[in-house]
Amino acid sequence: MANTSVPQTTPRKVIITVAPTGGMATKNENPHLPVTPEEIADDIAACVEAGASVAAIHARRPGDFEATCNPEVYARINELTRNRSDVVINNSTGGGVTGDMIKEYDTGELRIDFAERMKGLEAPLVEMATFDAETFVINGRGRELLCKTSPAECDEMAARMTELGIKPEWEVMNPAHILQDCKRLIDSGFDNQPYWINIVLGLDRPFQGAMPYTPRSLHNMVDELPPGSELCVSAIGPFQLPAITHAILLGGHVRVGLEDNLYYKRGELATNVQLVQRATRIIRELGCEPATPAEARQILGLKQLTQHTKQSAPA
Repeated sequence: MANTSVPQTTPRKVIITVAPTGGMATKNENPHLPVTPEEIADDIAACVEAGASVAAIHARRPGDFEATCNPEVYARINELTRNRSDVVINNSTGGGVTGDMIKEYDTGELRIDFAERMKGLEAPLVEMATFDAETFVINGRGRELLCKTSPAECDEMAARMTELGIKPEWEVMNPAHILQDCKRLIDSGFDNQPYWINIVLGLDRPFQGAMPYTPRSLHNMVDELPPGSELCVSAIGPFQLPAITHAILLGGHVRVGLEDNLYYKRGELATNVQLVQRATRIIRELGCEPATPAEARQILGLKQLTQHTKQSAPA
């Protein structure tokens, strides 16, 4: 017989972020990858039905579907997304490793161009945006790319996001990323609690300065989070499943999607909906519930959508 004297508590709400596209993978690697605005918006809507409440959106340019932060492309994605769901819209300022994002210097050095990255902030309906307050080198596909975000560039991005009313998603890959410009900007008054900090693990092979996923490495980074932070964890490839489970046990939130992991299991290509559905099952098995978009906005300290906001996106 059940012990009815034990008080029933409300399950903790866990935000599932879906990262449907990213700026690296191609349809040749996974045909389920959404790349057109219509595909991305449809996929996000299906993921919201499955339990997602935030969408970490990368844009792809028409024709060759290489990476871009073109605000016109982002505008189309965001408008279609808003018409299909009330998901929290989080645009990337990382862009990707191809297309419009790459600039070659006279020395032959290739960079992910900062000016192009900033364009991701200029589209309508952006509520949040990734903020990589660090510099790193990406080594892959036979070349090296520098993604430079100097302290001065951090200040520039912070000022523009403040002007536009966009909340940062602090994307960090090692403890120094938390303790240097991220902490400096938070301490200076940029961003308000809760600080949404996404710890990305498992990129240590292609990203110089990134950490692998291990329980100890995640714990070490969590120990460095500023007071008032909300933890989100992303992990790459096969590390996605153990890392998101670990994040929930630590009281945090999770990110899944084809940006981070193209496979559901060894030898089986995933869909974004499958990855969200699995995260939802794990959250519920651990006694929690996936947050709705409205609940996610409350956790994140974002303004709730009004009926006018929901209807203001062009069809």
